Amino acid sequence: MSDSCGCSTEAGNSVCELPAQNFERKPRVINVCPECGEKGKPIEGQTVKAMVSVSLRELKDAEYLFCKTGTCPVVYFSADGLQTFSTKQIRERVYQKEPNAKEVNVCYCFRHTLGDIQNSSADERKAMVADINAGIQAGQCACDLRNPQGSCCLGNVRGVIKQLEKHSAVAE
Repeated sequence: MSDSCGCSTEAGNSVCELPAQNFERKPRVINVCPECGEKGKPIEGQTVKAMVSVSLRELKDAEYLFCKTGTCPVVYFSADGLQTFSTKQIRERVYQKEPNAKEVNVCYCFRHTLGDIQNSSADERKAMVADINAGIQAGQCACDLRNPQGSCCLGNVRGVIKQLEKHSAVAE
């Protein structure tokens, strides 16, 4: 027995052998870096567009993630895992990829480098944090476009300061 499309309908079960029309399988979404296997952080497309040094024609219309693993050369990867952008393809040096490089910015909007933070006194560090906060309050912050991780740099600055304070307390 067969139905109107000519497919078998034995024992009440209709099994159609015709190919699905206009069926497109969505790419599998992953959230781990295809290079290092670590979980990525979702990032806005505008950040990726602002940070890559390649032609924007190379970017796919895709969700992107940020790889913060210091030993991995990948900075951004597409959620389908088919596209990656390495440190060599990014306009700025990435603090997370070079956490010990003194000339790398920790704060991208107000241009505070790791060396600046390390070479400043405790009072100067407090003033630096206050300056960053004042810039944020004044609407002068653009971390979504200037920071490769696409989010506020202040947490990174505070993290560096905390590490320095911990090391100086141990040394005393």
